[in-house]
Amino acid sequence: MKMEEWKEYELSELIDEISMGPFGSNIKVECFTDSGVPVLNGSNLVGLKLNEDKFNYVTEEKAASLGKSNAYRNDIVITHRGTLGQIVYIPQDSKYEHYVISQSQFRVKCNQKVLPEYLVYYFHTRIGQHQLLSNASQVGVPALARPTTTFQKLRIVLPPLANQQKIARILSSLDDKIELNNKINANLEEQAQALFKNWFVDKYDKDGVIGDYCTVKSGFAFKSAWWQDKGIKVIRIGDIEQGCLSLETCAHVTNDKTDIAKDFLVHGGDLVIAMTGATIGKFSMIPKTQEPILVNQRVGKFFLGDNPIEKVPFIYCTLKQEEVITEFINRGQGSAQPNISTGDILSIPCWIPSDNEIDNFNKTIQPMFETIISNQEENRKLSGLRDSLLPKLMSDEIEVGEVII
Repeated sequence: MKMEEWKEYELSELIDEISMGPFGSNIKVECFTDSGVPVLNGSNLVGLKLNEDKFNYVTEEKAASLGKSNAYRNDIVITHRGTLGQIVYIPQDSKYEHYVISQSQFRVKCNQKVLPEYLVYYFHTRIGQHQLLSNASQVGVPALARPTTTFQKLRIVLPPLANQQKIARILSSLDDKIELNNKINANLEEQAQALFKNWFVDKYDKDGVIGDYCTVKSGFAFKSAWWQDKGIKVIRIGDIEQGCLSLETCAHVTNDKTDIAKDFLVHGGDLVIAMTGATIGKFSMIPKTQEPILVNQRVGKFFLGDNPIEKVPFIYCTLKQEEVITEFINRGQGSAQPNISTGDILSIPCWIPSDNEIDNFNKTIQPMFETIISNQEENRKLSGLRDSLLPKLMSDEIEVGEVII
């Protein structure tokens, strides 16, 4: 690949259409319906491709009245207020033909000079994110100043379209595998939850509490001065997502901190839970990994024995039940910053059948959870490979022909 084949463009030269989301007064909560045209929010803009796990909806008539605030397949959607740096494309195989963007987003329709997925991948590189956030204001709610105007003035060096397609194909193949693993995990978890309901929820009253099955301790109180760019990973509140854990966002401390915080080491199959803030009650399994990992204060660690994967299925499925989730939320209310204690967690009512029944359930479900953990670890490696290839492919540091997936 020769550098002279690459060409610099202002983004305005690559865009057919760009438009902001609707004014807040044009799309209020009372506009939402149970079905219709999906309305996007920040949770739909996680990653590179539109996340379609959950939507609010408006009627077709309401969507039509919002005109250019409708986004279609191959459009790019970008957050300009709130969680800045979010940018995704709507794939050709999206669930819906069109979507309404929120007042915190704007949409872009590319012309034939650039692939929308290539442009999105570019803006997920370090350089691309720097450009995207170059006009961000941190006063009050984070926001991009004059977002559509400044976005169009950004400049990018593009390879020929054929090379864009090859680069996007390499990166998409990794994302497709990640997506497949996530679907497999979701299906396995759905099966586990159905069995849990059949074995316990439909047969027993909640005549026990979580503390009858396990213990929970809040993590170690690490000092902010100890944070490092490299070293032993530390899980903080913001790292916890429901069901799985992203280790890429973790803080780090020096190796000697494992001595003073040794009771809060976690390994593959361990379970941790958020005890403070907006994520209160959310929990995650630790993916299979050889590296030591520690947990910070206000992150609860479940103590389930030397081989937690043997006991985690029962408590995991317990924590996923709606009535248990509601208990977490209710117990965390009453202050500006929601909080729960380990005592709150351990005293939440739950189903505690006989030890024999629980053991049989865990043995039945354990292979599913081992597959889930294994898939999570594979996804972590695939994400790492994709993120390392991304800037190199887009800076012409390596040629597409050199990459073997």
